[in-house]
Amino acid sequence: MINNTTDLKILAEGIRSAGWVGIDTEADSLHAYPEKLCLIQIAIPGTEVLIDPLGDLHLEPLWTALDQHELIFHAADYDLRLMATGHHFRPTRMFDTMWASRLLGDERFGLNDVLTKYLGITLEKGAQKANWGRRPLTERMVTYALNDVRHLHPLREVLREKLTAAGRHEWHQQVCDRMIADAAAATGPDPDQVWRIKGHDKLEPLGLAILRELWHWREKDALRAGKPPFFILPHEQLSMIAGHAAAGPVGRPVKLPPYLSPRRRQGILDAIKRGHQVPAAERPKHERIRLRRMTRAELEMTGQLRDRRDKRAAELGIDPTLIASKATLYALARQDAVVRNELLPWQRELLAL
Repeated sequence: MINNTTDLKILAEGIRSAGWVGIDTEADSLHAYPEKLCLIQIAIPGTEVLIDPLGDLHLEPLWTALDQHELIFHAADYDLRLMATGHHFRPTRMFDTMWASRLLGDERFGLNDVLTKYLGITLEKGAQKANWGRRPLTERMVTYALNDVRHLHPLREVLREKLTAAGRHEWHQQVCDRMIADAAAATGPDPDQVWRIKGHDKLEPLGLAILRELWHWREKDALRAGKPPFFILPHEQLSMIAGHAAAGPVGRPVKLPPYLSPRRRQGILDAIKRGHQVPAAERPKHERIRLRRMTRAELEMTGQLRDRRDKRAAELGIDPTLIASKATLYALARQDAVVRNELLPWQRELLAL
């Protein structure tokens, strides 16, 4: 595994002259907070290699070398966001084998499914939930990680040929370009939405004020502990505590999980107290999405768009939602220009827009 800048520069030279590059990443989102890039897997002609971003190395030579290639991913969305937010890297071009599979009509498009169908290869997938921040990696983890890139090139060749034969190669390129742009443009969560977790819709304004304080307490505690927030308290428990605390006066005993440390119990009680202290006029309220009732003409247009979508999807043998989701059809019938402009050219063409 490459964990120093000298070896990385040698690899970068090999990448620059390579005919193709397959890539995957691993993070520690199940084991650490905030998550971080823990492993980069690279395949080039003749070799597969692991790169350790946690080691003593600067990754800039790698990003510069990768930028010269069409990178081969499988299900690139998470990888792109991980590299964009943590390392400001945005590929110039990419080929996503998962999206190629979906555009060819495959209903099962996990890497193992696609490899089995098109290359007759079945991988052992036992390390999916491993802690990729641990060192050293086990032999099983190394095998799993390398397998994720080992067969990407021959898989791309088969899928690209089939996409071209089906007249869908340009569709795939549009999808990949959109994914790259979306990852680069991703922004942080809305501070007024991020705390509205599962169960918040059952709370009154006081309960929402308490839940908001509890969420911020849990966020700080998770960062302090370096553990995902759900390790501290699951969403459902946080909402339950908020509801129970809002049902009585300040200082009323609140039932808390017995496994909490005294420090965390006190943190929860302090958060509840702060929530009670929020003035009634400043307590958060439920957001009501008010959509006007659709006219008869708009409903008829929705039906026409759905029929058109479903007919084309059946002819092409693909999932209809790849063309447009139900929500998108409603928005198009309402003549929502923003939603229409977000459609890719091939989607607009299939819908005859």
